[in-house]
Amino acid sequence: MTLRARSRRALASVVAAQFFSSLADNALLIVAIGLLMQRHAPGWMTPALRLFFYLSYVLLAAFAGAVADAAPKGRVLMATNLVKLGGCALLLWHVQPLVAYALVGLGAAAYSPAKYGILPELMPRDELVAANGWIEAGTVLSILLGVALGSTLVDRGLALPAIGAMYLLAAACTLAIPHNPARDRAALAHPGRLLRDFGRSLMLLWRDVDARISLAVTSLFWAASATLQFLVLRWAAERLGLALSQGALLQIAVAIGMAGGAMGASRWFPLERALRALPLGIALGAMVLLMTLVTQPAIAAALLVVIGALAGLLLVPMNALLQSRGLLRMNPGQSIAVQNFNESLASLAMLGMYGALIYFEAPLLPTLAGFAGFLVLAMGGIFAWSRRLRPARDALASQNV
Repeated sequence: MTLRARSRRALASVVAAQFFSSLADNALLIVAIGLLMQRHAPGWMTPALRLFFYLSYVLLAAFAGAVADAAPKGRVLMATNLVKLGGCALLLWHVQPLVAYALVGLGAAAYSPAKYGILPELMPRDELVAANGWIEAGTVLSILLGVALGSTLVDRGLALPAIGAMYLLAAACTLAIPHNPARDRAALAHPGRLLRDFGRSLMLLWRDVDARISLAVTSLFWAASATLQFLVLRWAAERLGLALSQGALLQIAVAIGMAGGAMGASRWFPLERALRALPLGIALGAMVLLMTLVTQPAIAAALLVVIGALAGLLLVPMNALLQSRGLLRMNPGQSIAVQNFNESLASLAMLGMYGALIYFEAPLLPTLAGFAGFLVLAMGGIFAWSRRLRPARDALASQNV
């Protein structure tokens, strides 16, 4: 078997593991929301599920990358899926959903650096965008099916055992991933040094011109995505008259659009032209603003497909650009951990603001309009910023940095 064939076979194993793990994650979120509703929990606790999830990313950011670098990444992927299974088991044992979902976040915090960090180890640099496209397309498909699975199982007793089986299947898929040598077996030996190294890595990526832009975009994107997930459920209930299971299924439209956008990104925005995707973020905010005018489910689904397509086209090249720059500056697991820290911190801030708006009973339409306006302004600012930084980027390119 040729080296390229082995790389693609390994990529298929990573994509399969990611698919089943993400499938379970998304089904579990819908089931956890359903459990909160059954217990008549306060409205702010629904976005708090994700808030606790992202809190794990922030608290463990300095160590998650070291975990990914201290052991073969295929084994890390297996272990972290088993941790997620533990969170699912806590829900089965009637533990508070916020606590159980925090354990799922703990597994996800270590899973993500290994998932993305393994790609540069398996794939040649010129195939990184395509590899990311497959990961994102598989993730989006898993979101689509995971939301459908969660919506189907939300009121049934077999929901949690079925989701647990998905985590086990994800762990089984990792057995086919080659166990490449660990990048740094002593990565976890000195926790204090890890904190200092993480701080230096954080500064290194923010000082790199391309990494700075892509970090800003991906952080904003995932914060907006986390909040929009709950906004869509509320929008579906208040404006479209849909139940939780129906509103959750409406999110499939976003997933379909993202799958198409992710696959098209490698063709239209290869690594050397990744920053040309930035104006799509402004268009994305404008599409979210149109949600305030929609009251028909069919039109809503079509609009969400467009929103998803723009999101996929924007995210994939930004991820690939960040991985490429991170690989030049540090171990891949560390660079992904820094990325997750920034994205999760932004998500905590935005979910916290949204939770506060719910607590103070802010109306839906002004909330949605303000959210869309913020996206337009923020992405417009990043685009203008990138144009101002172009001379610095050109100077770095001329030095082959």
